[in-house]
Amino acid sequence: SCHMLTIFSHIFIFCVLTEKALKTTTNYFIVSLAVADLMLAVLVLPLFVYSEFQDGVWTLGTNICDYLMTMDVMLCTASIFNLCAISIDRFIAVLIPLNYNRKHVDLRQSVLLSATWILALAVASPIIFGINNVPGRDPRECKLENDVYVLYSSVCSFFIPCPIMLLLYCGMFRGLKRWEEARKAKLKNSIQACRKLQEAAAALPPLASLPPPLPPIIEREQTDTLDEPSTFLSPDRPFNSSECKDTPVPTVSFAEIRFNPDPRRRKRAKINSRERKAMKVLPVVVGAFLFCWTPFFVLHTMRGRCQDCHVPPALMSVVTWLGYVNSALNPVIYTVFNTEFRKFFKRFLHRCCSKTA
Repeated sequence: SCHMLTIFSHIFIFCVLTEKALKTTTNYFIVSLAVADLMLAVLVLPLFVYSEFQDGVWTLGTNICDYLMTMDVMLCTASIFNLCAISIDRFIAVLIPLNYNRKHVDLRQSVLLSATWILALAVASPIIFGINNVPGRDPRECKLENDVYVLYSSVCSFFIPCPIMLLLYCGMFRGLKRWEEARKAKLKNSIQACRKLQEAAAALPPLASLPPPLPPIIEREQTDTLDEPSTFLSPDRPFNSSECKDTPVPTVSFAEIRFNPDPRRRKRAKINSRERKAMKVLPVVVGAFLFCWTPFFVLHTMRGRCQDCHVPPALMSVVTWLGYVNSALNPVIYTVFNTEFRKFFKRFLHRCCSKTA
């Protein structure tokens, strides 16, 4: 998992930095997440692997152990906080789309990105200031020694961000569901109005001086500007047959019909449609997060608060590595489910293969 984490983090960071289409605010948040996971793979996991090969016996001294605990807490917390920041970013993009800057990182997003790392450092900082140096500390074990700090770090790193993520994602799904229902109702009303116009046009007596009545021009969702009034026939000006020949009338199907005169509403609908596709990845993200981190933090907190509770070292090792697996999954999830990344990666592989051939 360490190699996979490093590879996918490097690939995603490289793609975002080199491909213009991937330079969006959402991907900047994912780059921050990839950096946290990459640093975890480089600075923390090798020492834990070394400790596992020593049968859990720590032989590198207390100073390196404190460094390891500091980086472990900070980077795992930063990874979780970045997931939480992504959920806040998605919430703003879905429910307040007109206030969401998609192409450039604004002040609000910069504060959110900075806060993830500052808060993660704040959670881990007590270890730097010696909170792990308790009386009777066994130098052959490398773990968090202060039980109060164990509770503090668990609450800050998991038990607060987790409900925030769940509430935000639930709000997003409810908002998208309401938007989908409103979209279907608007489409149904548009189709009914179009049919009534056609029936009314068919019921009119034929005029010998005019050609058969033309269907009303309905703007398509992709059109950004309304048709000029000069394209419609007016009773105050005579009919000119050359105008009908020169004026293209787009053919649309009922499924494409939209009555949407308000440009603000049209912009909101387009953003929501795009975000609805991006929301497909959220159940995977939340499910992987809960599956990987919940066992660790439950056992970690129970071991710190219940002195009589015995947690086997092997079980604690398993749930610890399960949490690290989440850091390995994050880059995979956010790249495999990213349409722009897949397109860029296919072009990148095609160019590489064509050069080697």
